Amino acid sequence: MKRKGKGVFICVEGLDGCGKTTQTKLLVRRLGKKGYNVTYTAEPSCGEIGKFIKKYCLHGKKRVSSIVEALLFAADRYEHVDNEIIPALNEGRLVVSDRYVYSSLAYQGAAGLDLKWIEKINEHAMRPDLAIFVDVEPEVVIHRLKPKKSVMENLETQRKVREVYMKFVEKGELVKIDGNRPKKEVADDILTIVLRFLEKAS
Repeated sequence: MKRKGKGVFICVEGLDGCGKTTQTKLLVRRLGKKGYNVTYTAEPSCGEIGKFIKKYCLHGKKRVSSIVEALLFAADRYEHVDNEIIPALNEGRLVVSDRYVYSSLAYQGAAGLDLKWIEKINEHAMRPDLAIFVDVEPEVVIHRLKPKKSVMENLETQRKVREVYMKFVEKGELVKIDGNRPKKEVADDILTIVLRFLEKAS
């Protein structure tokens, strides 16, 4: 399915436990109150592949091969784009996703996979119009994540994940937000950035 509508696609990224999901839902709620026709979505998706990932990859007894992870996440992403994101965009909606392609680059890249290969297997997944990175120190998120919920929630992994995210911040693909502050301050900053972007895009 091709994108035909005038909708806007935004994704919010970050380490596990950084407050990203809370901030994504807050953003969606606040944009809705401002009159935007907005849709919340997330990855892994609610589709069959996304459900498989949650059960067997994220919450399995041990982490599966990073190659398998990357391929499964890419497959789920294509279904997510075709079944949820593009239909909403074609209706002119504002779509905000809790995680997207940068999560694959960060997490599977941190596991040692070549970033160019990860980008290659995701090349048919549309790029977001705006991507935000909620930055919180790995040591802080690990403290928040006790007891851990997924196989990726350990300090070494989160440090490596942040390093990859920061590469995309430096390249200008991700807009970094300091997530170490009170929830409302972070939410206000994200909303300001999004509203400025939407004003320029209109």
